[in-house]
Amino acid sequence: MQQRPTPVLPTSTYRLQLNQQFTFDDATKQVPYLAQLGVSHVFCSPILQAVPGSMHGYDVVDHSRISAECGGEAGFRRLAETAHSHGLGVIVDVVPNHMAVPTPLWRNAALWDVLRNGHLSPCANWFDLDLTSSRAVVMPVLGRRIGDELAAGNLRVEERRLDGRHEHVIVYFDHVFPIRPGTEHLPVADLLERQWYRLAYWKVANEELNYRRFFDVDTLAALRVEDDDVFDATHDLLLDLYRDGLIDGFRIDHPDGLATPRGYLQRLHRATGGAWVVVEKILEPHEQLPEGARCAGTTGYDALMRVAGLFHDPNQLPALDEVWSGCGGGDAGAFPQALLAAKREVVRDLLFTEVNHLTSIAVAICESDLALFDHTRRELGRTIAGLLVRMDRYRAYVEPGRVTPQAERQVIAEAAARVRPELDDDERSTLDLIVRLVLGDSPTGDGKDSESLPTPAQHRDTTVDRIDSLRAEFMIRFAQTCGPVMAKAKEDTAFYRWNRFLAVNEVGSEPTLIGGSTDSFHDFCAQLSTAWPATMTTMSTHDTKRSEDVRARLTAMLEHARQWQACLSELRGATESVRSPLVDGPTELLLWQTVLGTWRLPGTAAGREPIPAPRLRDYLTKAMREARTFTRWTDPNHAYEAAVLALGDAALTDAGCAAALDAFVEASWEATRGVILSSKLIQLTMPGIPDVYQGNEIVDLSLVDPDNRRPVDFGLRHRVVADPGEFPLDHAKLLVVRHALALRRAHPDAFRGSSATYEPVATTSGQAIAFARGVRGAGSPTAITVAARFLTQVAERGGWAAHQIILPAGRWVDAFTGHRFEGGAVPLAEVFLELPVALLTAADR
Repeated sequence: MQQRPTPVLPTSTYRLQLNQQFTFDDATKQVPYLAQLGVSHVFCSPILQAVPGSMHGYDVVDHSRISAECGGEAGFRRLAETAHSHGLGVIVDVVPNHMAVPTPLWRNAALWDVLRNGHLSPCANWFDLDLTSSRAVVMPVLGRRIGDELAAGNLRVEERRLDGRHEHVIVYFDHVFPIRPGTEHLPVADLLERQWYRLAYWKVANEELNYRRFFDVDTLAALRVEDDDVFDATHDLLLDLYRDGLIDGFRIDHPDGLATPRGYLQRLHRATGGAWVVVEKILEPHEQLPEGARCAGTTGYDALMRVAGLFHDPNQLPALDEVWSGCGGGDAGAFPQALLAAKREVVRDLLFTEVNHLTSIAVAICESDLALFDHTRRELGRTIAGLLVRMDRYRAYVEPGRVTPQAERQVIAEAAARVRPELDDDERSTLDLIVRLVLGDSPTGDGKDSESLPTPAQHRDTTVDRIDSLRAEFMIRFAQTCGPVMAKAKEDTAFYRWNRFLAVNEVGSEPTLIGGSTDSFHDFCAQLSTAWPATMTTMSTHDTKRSEDVRARLTAMLEHARQWQACLSELRGATESVRSPLVDGPTELLLWQTVLGTWRLPGTAAGREPIPAPRLRDYLTKAMREARTFTRWTDPNHAYEAAVLALGDAALTDAGCAAALDAFVEASWEATRGVILSSKLIQLTMPGIPDVYQGNEIVDLSLVDPDNRRPVDFGLRHRVVADPGEFPLDHAKLLVVRHALALRRAHPDAFRGSSATYEPVATTSGQAIAFARGVRGAGSPTAITVAARFLTQVAERGGWAAHQIILPAGRWVDAFTGHRFEGGAVPLAEVFLELPVALLTAADR
């Protein structure tokens, strides 16, 4: 086996969204531009074969092939070779948790074979499926109940040529399903009863679905990569490309969905010899990565929250609280209650099938031991649901075959303590049992705890004691269910209901945490520098609810909170005649903040005109249906949606709205410019490996996926490089990005890895933050970041006045402006003479 040299850490990455509209060859054409930009690695979205036409690549159907729509393996090799010839590495996104359940189904050959041959399939261990004849795999694709579809003749047997072979299949409109060998000549109704799967009415899914899925997405079936054969089959091609030197590192999608996240990362670490790996792990503000995680860190949502928080002024919140209360949003401090309500809805409705399955496992465990007989199904289901709802993070890291760490035991114990007051005495006893099962402790105290349970790779082995296998499965399934409960309730429900201040309704953030001190930010950076020096940092991803620059505009809105109140009054007055009584206050407030964040912004290409109406309508439709307050994806309330969309249309076309928004944008422009440039510079120079999401080297005003996957106009970015006068704010952001990335690339040891240092630099103003980066033992810093914040406050107080920054000894030059400074006390007014940021390097270096 070919061995790679010691893996090299990136100094920065640039995320590209690959699909049939932006292929490997399209990406290859931009490699010279990315090299000029200063990044060290191209960061690719998933490259394996996904459902044809996929715009994101997370719906993989074939792990043995590179995406044909993107250009196949030949196209990827051209991209990698071109990148390497320009001194750039390649990072790829890996999707270990799930595969697509496509239409037509035969495109996923592994799943097709399992549904055709059941437990005799060589892929039988790939998926968490029940392959007993008494409980066939539910495939919820029918538009009506199966009896109605049979009576209508919509289910029929045909012989078709599929992927080069003739085969008898069951056909239902666009859906095609395999037939169990030997049953193809039976009458249709009898044939359907003999299959390894059960065709079902689509509404059955939330109650009876019996395969594990990604969140509540029926078309993504979960994989069992804890099985050695499955890991090998799903990773061999990527690992071969890594060993060939074409791939240089990996981003792991949703590791919390795996049976053993730490085990998976350890295996990947061994297989790659220690490649740079980051995980899409959403840490709560009080949470750290678990012990034993063999990775460089996360994809950076923890950094996003801290950087953004530097620019949120909590003293301005009373004005937003008044608006929120006035629109019917309720008490300003009630987000925890809103989240709790959303979790209960998710557990009751969207994830009922997962909770029901956990309950069935618990019932089976109890039925196996006389001492546990009296725990009823209702009590078990209620306490399992309660514990899921009261978890304060995406999962605890408990695994069979391992001793459960004390820190993870504490997570479960604290969740149980939050549930306990809601239960009666009998249910509290059942809760104690469920806690023991979640932790892998013996339910009856016989001493068989988590480390003595079968490992995930063994838990289906018929030679292993059935009850121990059930206990191991319960541990795994509970941990895997926690993440979907949190994600669906917080990110995809509460974040669309709780609309007080949208800038903090962000992945990895917390709507109740507004603002962050410079001291707390320095502490966070010091911790990263010590514990996770090669973690990723980010400000925008394909999963963020809005781009970094939309959030920056909303942050500037907070600086002008009272003026925003007045602007809102004007906007509501201008649209009074078209605002239907059906439009609720919280959704209206989401609409106005969204329009502001995507309105005209002088100096930017993205802000030449307000957001086009089709994009706003698509966003509002998604927001309303995700909130599920008055409408939902599965049962749209067309009258309500039409009322909200009509208000959105009016917001974009009414002259009074335009005048009010233009005036507010003008009043808050300096604050907006300051947040955009300062937050970007801080992210690019703080500890960690910064990622630039495609197109965000200039101002980008995108909203949630799929809006943020739109094609990037790279020609425009070339023009901004060449002509600083056309879009001056775009050029200023690009200037910050290019110089910061170039400095990182020129001095990698000062910014990445264990050799890099981070030290706060003193200023006399709380409206400025500064820190130095350097190499351990070098004596003097390599670079000093200086960034302004709360520029509205600065202006109200007469400017920077006598405030100073205390620079280390020596002579310093600003990479952005060329201005020079002597060490010692330097007026901040001089540092921020042209821009609200400075990147200082030694003048004689």
